Amino acid sequence: MCYDIKASLESQLKRARLRNDLQAIREITERLAPLTDLPIFHASGFSHPELLIYTDRSPDFPEVATWGLVPDWVHDNEQRKKQWNNTLNARGETIFEKASFRDAAKNQRCLIYIDGFYEHHHFKNNTYPFFIQRTDGKPMVIAGLWNEWHDPDTGGKLNTFSIVTTAGNPLMGRIHNNPKLKEPRMPVILPEALEDEWLKPYTAELDKTKLQELLKAYPEDELKAYTVGKLRGKDYVGNVEEIAQEVIYDDLVF
Repeated sequence: MCYDIKASLESQLKRARLRNDLQAIREITERLAPLTDLPIFHASGFSHPELLIYTDRSPDFPEVATWGLVPDWVHDNEQRKKQWNNTLNARGETIFEKASFRDAAKNQRCLIYIDGFYEHHHFKNNTYPFFIQRTDGKPMVIAGLWNEWHDPDTGGKLNTFSIVTTAGNPLMGRIHNNPKLKEPRMPVILPEALEDEWLKPYTAELDKTKLQELLKAYPEDELKAYTVGKLRGKDYVGNVEEIAQEVIYDDLVF
């Protein structure tokens, strides 16, 4: 699973910087970023933060979107509020089958650029949060699904997204050891060379197979992790820079 992330403006500018698109960088920084919750040093998906996603309809310029995909069949805001806590993540193994995700899996895929994500480790009846990032410090590119939901009450539009997950690699197996879960999970982190493959049009069953082949665990040796301060409860300090700094727990054996 992936319910807690860190996302800086700089990480979300990566795609524009790779293309040396100075106009896009300026527009993102000056016009779009103020409409989001960036910078996000820590945010839980259950707070439905707004950040930037690169969609298949706009692969070179991001759109503001809210975490928690709202399918078209959601007909009012009451139903939306009940639904979107259940769509923060989308299991990669079933995205082409589940009613909440199958249309988006075929026609509305996106990329989400983040600095890293947080996951909780269980040890002796306590939980210890870890921050996971790439060993080279570069932004992670996460496979996502998105949908533009039309609000019947206001006539407005709301971009929403979900993070696609897969079975965890050995590192995540050690960290994400919640005894209530059948298996450890992790977000689908796309290698840089395969980012654009996730956005290609779906026109046949062969395309489905190619997309499913992308939904695999990221190599363990390309990730690093360390413990951080509490992300829940009275000791949580909030969305501040120091939340992602390393904290050593003397009572944790890992």
